Amino acid sequence: MRRQRKKQRSFRHFTQGDRDRMEALLGKGHTQKEVAEIVGKSESAISRERKRRKKRARTYCASVAQQKAHSKRASSKYCGMAVESELERKKFIIGELERFRSPDEIAGRMRIDKRHSPIGKDAIYSWLYSTRGNRYAKHLCTMRRKKKPHKKTAKRTMIPNRISLKQRPKRGIHAQGDAFVSPKDGGTASGIMVVIPDTQLLLGTKTPDLSPKTYTPRIDRLLKQTSADTCTFDNGIENKHHEQLSVPAYFCDPHAPWQKPDVENNIGLLRRWFVPKKRHLKNMREKDLQGYLHVLNGKYRKSLGYNNSYELSVKKRIITKSFVEKRILAAQKHTVTRIALGVRI
Repeated sequence: MRRQRKKQRSFRHFTQGDRDRMEALLGKGHTQKEVAEIVGKSESAISRERKRRKKRARTYCASVAQQKAHSKRASSKYCGMAVESELERKKFIIGELERFRSPDEIAGRMRIDKRHSPIGKDAIYSWLYSTRGNRYAKHLCTMRRKKKPHKKTAKRTMIPNRISLKQRPKRGIHAQGDAFVSPKDGGTASGIMVVIPDTQLLLGTKTPDLSPKTYTPRIDRLLKQTSADTCTFDNGIENKHHEQLSVPAYFCDPHAPWQKPDVENNIGLLRRWFVPKKRHLKNMREKDLQGYLHVLNGKYRKSLGYNNSYELSVKKRIITKSFVEKRILAAQKHTVTRIALGVRI
């Protein structure tokens, strides 16, 4: 049978409260064993504490003990201690620095050669930037004697009054909104798309950038063209001004774009047919984008019973009949969209 190991008590330092109770109990004549049981420490810990924290009168004083413990803890470590603590290793590091070795080289080579007890490059840099090793910083390639100050990162701004998708009412016409962008080398032009999942109706427009000031008015203009009751977004910072929209906005969980699948799938459909990821949206005209969306809205989809989005949207009163007529008139001037002019209303 295996021997069961004795469960060790978790270690913790003496606090001011522990020392105050020790002083009171010892002053009343309690034994060391009784004090240990009340304070929650071992007898050996109580014994060591009494020996280390005595006054000249050889009696235990909690305030003096706390002051001694604090000063000892404060001076237990200092900047550059990892190098200063071992003289032979310190001499080796100084010699390597004089041979134009970087701290990264020195630390890595010490680990490979198993020479001295190895330390990391950060410990060497910490020593060089301290008062004890600052005179050797001249051997660095930068000759910098203090750590380079890093710029403060901008404070992350969150979406105010964000409402989770779980709180969205079940009834109603729920739109989904999202943006698709150009490649990184293609400027800042972006596209916005709104999809009505019930009929897969696609509405979109171009925007010069994704700042909330330019993004919010454009997506609100698209929503006003429909009878949508809500709109679902992801957690992009472009949705920061969602309270300015004409309909309530709800948000997916972080890193969960699958919670708005219709807009994600239709953006993929637009990418496959007309706007591949390598194409720069800055060079694409607005009327071209509208023509592409008109083609997709005119497709007969199996999920819609082989109807198109225009037919069902008019039937469910999501858009008006005049809205579709305007789209068809605009499409007559666009060569790509002539294939979709046979849509029925």
